[in-house]
Amino acid sequence: MDQKLERRRLPPLNALRAFETAARHLNFSRAAEELNVTPGAVSQQIQNLEDFVGAPLFKRTPRGLLLTDAAQTALPALREAFDRLTDAASMLTAAVDGRRLTLTAAPSFAAKWLVPRLGRFEQLHPQIDIWLTAGIDLVDLNAGEVDLALRYGAGRYPGMEVQRLIGETVIPVISPELQATNPLNSPEDLLNHVLLHDGSPDPDDSCPDWTMWLAARGVKSADEVRGPRFNQSSLVIEAAVNGRGVALAKRTLAQDDLDAGRLIAPLQIATAVDFAYYLVHAKTKGRLPQVKAFINWLTTEAETHEAALQALDNGAGI
Repeated sequence: MDQKLERRRLPPLNALRAFETAARHLNFSRAAEELNVTPGAVSQQIQNLEDFVGAPLFKRTPRGLLLTDAAQTALPALREAFDRLTDAASMLTAAVDGRRLTLTAAPSFAAKWLVPRLGRFEQLHPQIDIWLTAGIDLVDLNAGEVDLALRYGAGRYPGMEVQRLIGETVIPVISPELQATNPLNSPEDLLNHVLLHDGSPDPDDSCPDWTMWLAARGVKSADEVRGPRFNQSSLVIEAAVNGRGVALAKRTLAQDDLDAGRLIAPLQIATAVDFAYYLVHAKTKGRLPQVKAFINWLTTEAETHEAALQALDNGAGI
């Protein structure tokens, strides 16, 4: 027999369960009460396990049961295994009965837009637990481990259910403190500032970098490529909040900081890009009640967000 298969040969689960319970109580009768069986049934399961391992597991003494050395050695690992089985069963149950919703999203979108709003969903649906993974790698949604993905891209996800959520623009932003000491009132003023660069790996040719943005406004500089560079959009925004320089920020991600006054956009020049944020899921996932609830809530949040931005733009004349 293959050695790997031999190592994986396990005794009956009921026998292991009877042993763990009896070892915890050091009493077959109390173990029988917990398992809702007779003491004889527990004794038989213990005998089956001892036959399987070829060694006794209990010592019978005048003062009661004691574990043998082999049993004492194996018991901690067995208890850990039962704990993990319990957790796994709980995960399966949660996924089926609608108590768990697994999401994946890009780190910047998760941190700057999604997470600050999740509390509202939890208030509406306290029975649903959100399991969010933030990462730049695209997961296989057909594998079934993830219910929904929030992706930034062109919207082409073959074989998936796809819903556009929010469009994106980029806009220069600066901290109020830096604006007070070094005003940014025109594109030419950027020549007097440190430029913060967004180096996030989004292959969107329509999204301008500082070189493109300045050239489009007739501002010539030999140093537009200088300055700190960050591989996540959220880091660029945080650097701007902390007064490190001026960021050409994705507005959806920066809007909460703009609303809170941590950032300002004195130039009010927003440039639309081709990419947008999309909600993506396998067709089979759309039937889950927790997925339906989240999609309905997220759609409303996205509509509210875009309406608020439109109102701001109309007021500012953008």
